Amino acid sequence: MATHERPLSPHLQVYRWQYTMALSILHRITGVTLSVGALLLVYWLSAIAAGAAAYERAAAFFAHPLMRVLLVAFSFCFFYHFANGVRHLVWDLGIGLERRQARLSGRVAISVAVALTIAFWLVVSLRDAS
Repeated sequence: MATHERPLSPHLQVYRWQYTMALSILHRITGVTLSVGALLLVYWLSAIAAGAAAYERAAAFFAHPLMRVLLVAFSFCFFYHFANGVRHLVWDLGIGLERRQARLSGRVAISVAVALTIAFWLVVSLRDAS
């Protein structure tokens, strides 16, 4: 009986780094990050339900400058994951699978995420200012 070693799948080091590969990895990272963001959302909603004192503590927590930076990052993750998810839905229809179109749609997904993040925080900051 001959024993043959099964072929192993190539590791990431075998592949040449590609733009679409980076976008795929970023999509996964933003999905995991959104899970952490969901926990913060639950904390905020629980504080609202718990009463004024709990809400004031939560408001102070979210007002910290480091938390503001994290909230901007979470919002980017949301908008990127959404835009890239739409991109994948379009791919599921068999549209945009060619290399040039895939790269263009990736750039569009990143641009949309950045634009929506900026627009979202402009709206939030204008609301806070009034």
